[in-house]
Amino acid sequence: MTTHIIDEERISRALTHADKSAGRVREVLAKAAELKGLNADDVATLATVSDPELIAELFDCARQVKETIYGRRLVVFAPLYISNLCRNECLYCAFRARNQEVKRRALTMEEIAQETRVLVTQGHKRVLLVAGESYPQEGFDYVLKAIEAVYAVREGNGSVRRINVNVAPLTVPEFRRLAEARLGTYQIFQETYHRETYAKVHVAGKKANYDWRLLALDRAMEAGIEDVGIGVLFGLADWRIELLALMQHAAHLEAAYGVGPHTISVPRLEPATGSDLAAHPPKPVSDLVFRKIVAILRLAVPYTGIIMSTRESPNLRRESFALGVSQISAGSRTNPGGYATDERLDEAQFCLGDHRSLDEVIRDVTSLGYIPSFCTGCYRMGRTGADFMDLAKPGLIRAHCDPNGLSTFIEYLEDYASDETRQVASPIIEQWLARMEPPVAERARAMMERVRGGERDVYC
Repeated sequence: MTTHIIDEERISRALTHADKSAGRVREVLAKAAELKGLNADDVATLATVSDPELIAELFDCARQVKETIYGRRLVVFAPLYISNLCRNECLYCAFRARNQEVKRRALTMEEIAQETRVLVTQGHKRVLLVAGESYPQEGFDYVLKAIEAVYAVREGNGSVRRINVNVAPLTVPEFRRLAEARLGTYQIFQETYHRETYAKVHVAGKKANYDWRLLALDRAMEAGIEDVGIGVLFGLADWRIELLALMQHAAHLEAAYGVGPHTISVPRLEPATGSDLAAHPPKPVSDLVFRKIVAILRLAVPYTGIIMSTRESPNLRRESFALGVSQISAGSRTNPGGYATDERLDEAQFCLGDHRSLDEVIRDVTSLGYIPSFCTGCYRMGRTGADFMDLAKPGLIRAHCDPNGLSTFIEYLEDYASDETRQVASPIIEQWLARMEPPVAERARAMMERVRGGERDVYC
């Protein structure tokens, strides 16, 4: 059992005895502003906030912390679904094994390459490779071959420079092989940390084993994978319990391996073909509460990238950027083959809330004063694991990320952007440069000129 990692009794005590006073809330916010994170009691206090004035102060503090650590960059990526084959019976998921309403498909290597070509011609440089928890005849080798197929694609000036992976929990030897495959981050969600709820919604298949899934990241890090991502599917259980459990999981990883999660994802339950549960979440999370979750996470683990997918609407995504989100997907498809052909709802994992193209998202993000980043510099420079955290925790990572983000954005503008997006971007770039420390701005300008002069993949 893994009760030493997720202690539900301790979570219950923290929530029951949380100090809800305005003075205590402001004390926690002052602590959060120091960028050193929060403990369980602090998070429990913030989870109780309902007064509009205190919510506004919570959001303001989250904005300040986000700006200090990450600035106004938003890392952009796309999910790449290679298969919807699955042996599990997860009641909220369209890919569940007994769902007859979904057509099953595992892409061939050529089809994976074609999907990649479409993404590259749109301007993507980072992908999250996703597969159902079952593979064709070759087993786990299918995933490794898919990674090779993606990295092999060259289209014009472009290619995929970083592949993150979200696949079924593996054994330590399998994780070692994954680590050798030029992996960026290994990402896996517990879905819900609440054991009783977990058992109710995972009724068959290997995923029904709570402990096997929870310990997947321990096996990954033992195998040499330095960057891992965690997450919760909000809407299955009480969001306050999930939030505190996330903190316990992050604390366990840091205590055991010296490195907390590189990313935390915050998907919210959305309708899915063949799932009544997905259409009627057991514990629905409102938009306001969802924004509170993002803000609290940013204060609790200020060094961690927070990912928001296209499950959410454009408006909700816009509102979340300032509150803590630092990575977003764009132009997404959640079915195998969805980029090369029109999206088929009978093959998708869940319904999307944001159907805009990559260029539309980039233009919108830029108009809001953010710099979209396709950067993969840290991955190639060895700034991963503990080395990345040493820079991220005090906010020093911006000296690298700001120039790298601008360099990749200029590359996008030069090679892929519409004229309308280029027109929006020009004044925003100058505003962003003006906010940088002079040495960092000077480095960024030099890198941008190299890109404009024809170089590609310029990073520091």
